[in-house]
Amino acid sequence: MSGIQTELIGSLPRPIGTTSQEQYLKVIVDELAKTGSPIITDGEIWKPSFATYPLDMNQFKPDGAVILFADGHTRRLPVFSANRLVFGQYSGSYVKKLRNCCQDTPIKQAVISPSAISLMYPTAGIPGYSREKFLDEVIDECEKDIQSAFKEGASVVQVDATELRLSLMLDPSGALLDQMVKLNNRLFDRFTDEERKKIGIHTCPGSDQDSTHSIIVDYGLLLPKFFKHNCGRFYLELAAEPDRERVLEIVSENLPATGIVFFGVIDPIEPRVETPEEVRDLVLQIARKIPVGRFGTCDDCGFSPFADDKSTSFDLCMAKIQSRVDGTKMASSQLGAK
Repeated sequence: MSGIQTELIGSLPRPIGTTSQEQYLKVIVDELAKTGSPIITDGEIWKPSFATYPLDMNQFKPDGAVILFADGHTRRLPVFSANRLVFGQYSGSYVKKLRNCCQDTPIKQAVISPSAISLMYPTAGIPGYSREKFLDEVIDECEKDIQSAFKEGASVVQVDATELRLSLMLDPSGALLDQMVKLNNRLFDRFTDEERKKIGIHTCPGSDQDSTHSIIVDYGLLLPKFFKHNCGRFYLELAAEPDRERVLEIVSENLPATGIVFFGVIDPIEPRVETPEEVRDLVLQIARKIPVGRFGTCDDCGFSPFADDKSTSFDLCMAKIQSRVDGTKMASSQLGAK
């Protein structure tokens, strides 16, 4: 699709019943092709969650930090318990499987951020293994993760960092957020300028079982620091924001000199399917603040970041993706985007 770029954030509901993951992957590829999606993902169907997929769980214990969602349910991070971090697998293995199903379509791969994994070091420390050493190894392993995706043919790599907005609940001073941005930039600085054009970072207030963990945090406290990440693509939740115009003002005031910002125009938590016309109108609203060519569209978040989240059906996801693609195309035509 020419015109304004549009991308799926990543995850889709996992297969139900006797359908194998291999069969389901072919369904995903076929259905995304029907929507006209110009770049595809594997729906993250091989991952137990967006945050833990690369971890060797023999190096972790299950009793880490607890994340509270607005509806009262919780998710618990694992906590590191070894003396050397080595990922159990890398995202290139997912890209390879997807590439076997679609030889020509561009592929996007989502990976976890160093800032997320940083929350998995125990607060009491580990004798003989400092937090600094742990973070050094986090950067090493995250670099390998991204490089593996590029090696297998990914066109775009998206670093998921939902914890950035959450950090302002954990530490309202913003010091933790500053540390997280600095840590992520240690990773991005290992790549060339050309590679960074293909690497993006995604932030949202969480999306799990139709609930969020940090949407009450003022976006104005996050976005100026979010745009200090040294990468070429930025993925933002927008559709669920109560004051979209204010968000666009903040983005316009902090827009990096280069790079492209992808705005969420679909709310994965909303059970109603947004119409293409609603998407078009939101894109036109964005274009009044952000120059055409400097922005694209996406979903606010993944549809199923955790494998056991069945709150959104596959058919509903596809209907929402179709509206995003069609609405973006309608706006592109109206704006004369090439």
